[in-house]
Amino acid sequence: MNQHENFSTGTEARQSMPSRPWSPSEGARQDMLVRYLGAVAVAAAEHTEPEKQPPTAPADASPGPANGSGTPLVRDVMDVPAAWLRDDLPYREIARLLAHEHVGALPVVDAEGRVVGVVSESDLLAKVAVEASGHRRRPVGRLRERRLHDKARGETAADLMTSPAITVLPGATVAEAAWLAALSRLKRIPVTDHEGQLVGTVGRDTLLQTLIRDDAGIRAEVEDRIRTVCALGDRTTVEVTVRDGIVELSGQVPAATGDRLVAETEAIADVVEVKNLLTAG
Repeated sequence: MNQHENFSTGTEARQSMPSRPWSPSEGARQDMLVRYLGAVAVAAAEHTEPEKQPPTAPADASPGPANGSGTPLVRDVMDVPAAWLRDDLPYREIARLLAHEHVGALPVVDAEGRVVGVVSESDLLAKVAVEASGHRRRPVGRLRERRLHDKARGETAADLMTSPAITVLPGATVAEAAWLAALSRLKRIPVTDHEGQLVGTVGRDTLLQTLIRDDAGIRAEVEDRIRTVCALGDRTTVEVTVRDGIVELSGQVPAATGDRLVAETEAIADVVEVKNLLTAG
């Protein structure tokens, strides 16, 4: 093997291996991510479907099942009260508050309590980086670079914030909020009323946990599919186990019935994998 071939082989090997050893929880974390992405994809499809209005609830609707279908809403899972920043807060105080709240970003509100933007750790780091460079800027810089320098020279939340803020209403569904968080790459979204007043915040992790059903919920839906697909005499022969979204089907049913049952199970939201241990009978 010549030097070029040796280098190419080494490059391919490095690309095929993870950059760091996987932790014991890595598999479960990836399964959770796959399930979350599936839920977000469903929400995105529903949101963009023509002539379909996104489901919302009136301002006085009660949380949970009282909303009719039991679809979880943002108001059911948001954090209240929500931490926030005054628009005139100096950047050093912003850093202290972010550290105190253990969050990477906070909404900025004006004197009337309306959300006008969001300040993140990235905004503060950009300011420090620009100051460390001595405010040097190329005479003909890119537009984005010029804007970064101009923004980083600010001293208050109003100067440093990203505006307008991406917000969500409390009556929006959790699926819609998850779609919005994924689209805008946000870990936390301010929740406002129709007047723009801050009423809470909702985190991506909370949305994930709410969207993804537990194994018991998945099992119940699989059992519903069994009752629909299988003949009365075959239903009792099928056994179902669910663990971390992985469904295992065992028992003896006609081949065509087994194929249909597997397909129906794979179509269930939150199912990561179907292990088909069914035998033809």
